[in-house]
Amino acid sequence: MPCDITTGRSEACKESVGGLRAIYIANYVDGLYPDILANLDATETITDLTTPLVLFKFELRGENNTMEETNENSRDNGTSFWTQTVNITLKKQDAVTQLAFKELSYGRPHILTEDYNGKFRLIGAQNGAEAAVSTSTGGAMGDLNGYNITIEGKEISPALFVDPAIVGSGLKFDISTLVYNP
Repeated sequence: MPCDITTGRSEACKESVGGLRAIYIANYVDGLYPDILANLDATETITDLTTPLVLFKFELRGENNTMEETNENSRDNGTSFWTQTVNITLKKQDAVTQLAFKELSYGRPHILTEDYNGKFRLIGAQNGAEAAVSTSTGGAMGDLNGYNITIEGKEISPALFVDPAIVGSGLKFDISTLVYNP
């Protein structure tokens, strides 16, 4: 039966940490996965793309930046899918970022997350993701003046790991050198 489990896991060492270092946003590409554009190894890690994917980097700081996945199943309907949720907070409002987030909310991008353990995961690999942006200016001097973004993908598989060797400028996950610093 193809849905039988084939491996176990021993207790992991206490050497990992939580939090996101950065997210990278790419415009949606039809057929990225599971079609022919992404190559996976035996652990379903993306090891290659037939065409580079251009990414725009958003650096993150603070504890409000998270990525979670929830598996939802229905025995009655015979369905199983994964909801992938990324929440980020970006400080300081400006016109260029506002325009970028307006465009982001109209699209269905792919999102690459980078955590503090050096792991990359691809959100919305098959279907893309939806982004909801809220702008916040708090009432007190110490409150947030910035953006809260919730990104959600619904996929048939969990967010795929991406081989770090193919992430960077000029590589398969090509990080754009175009960076705006407000």
